[in-house]
Amino acid sequence: MAKKKISEKRYEKNLEKLQEELCLLQRYVKLQGLRVVVVFEGRDAAGKGGVIKRITERVSPRVFRVVALPAPTDREKTQLYLQRYLKHMPAAGEVILFDRSWYNRAGVEKVMGFCTDKQYKEFLRNAPAFEKYFVDAGIILIKYFFDVSPKEQERRFQKRLNDPMRQWKLSPMDVESYQRWYDYTEAYDRMILETDSKHAPWYRVKADNKKQARLNCITHLLSQIDYDRLPYEAPDLGKRKKRKKGQPEEINFTHTVKERS
Repeated sequence: MAKKKISEKRYEKNLEKLQEELCLLQRYVKLQGLRVVVVFEGRDAAGKGGVIKRITERVSPRVFRVVALPAPTDREKTQLYLQRYLKHMPAAGEVILFDRSWYNRAGVEKVMGFCTDKQYKEFLRNAPAFEKYFVDAGIILIKYFFDVSPKEQERRFQKRLNDPMRQWKLSPMDVESYQRWYDYTEAYDRMILETDSKHAPWYRVKADNKKQARLNCITHLLSQIDYDRLPYEAPDLGKRKKRKKGQPEEINFTHTVKERS
């Protein structure tokens, strides 16, 4: 039996509480110098971008940084596959959110034939060791897979087709992922089997209900990092200094945007 959809009012209230906690987490991460990596993978149109947007809405982009890499350049294609991801790893006091990650090789590259079978097998064999290196170095690594049903994915794609504000979201690769549902199912099933490890487990997020999925994912993310709710030390604003002789009272502009009525 399908769960009843959460009301907009309750959703916004719960989201606000979680975003407040994310701000508290941010303070702790920054002061303690933690390094955090969160990987977001999943089906196309499953809502990865939506949850990333809600995570980053109220926090500093200097602490929570989103990494969404384009297709590799000709030079990057000649490098070690995992090489271009290394430079995006966090420094102290940073949380890196990967909107898709090195797991492209186990998903789209495998299904679409963008890598050789040898490269694919090498990736599956090396990925757990690659991730253990990060974890052993003190990086907190959390991996999410957003899962959506074929019926719900089709509904979302159809919505994109008919909405000018969403049409840019429907790419040729999305069409391929829709048509090759079971090829992707097979690839993702093997990916999870081969790379779900004790040091870097995969967490499935059921995403047919977008709003509930966002709340569930953010709640889980907060539970994965042991942080203290450190008190905010408010600075003293003091008094505004008086205007010196000759200083303008306000900025003088030649052009101003017309205010709409």
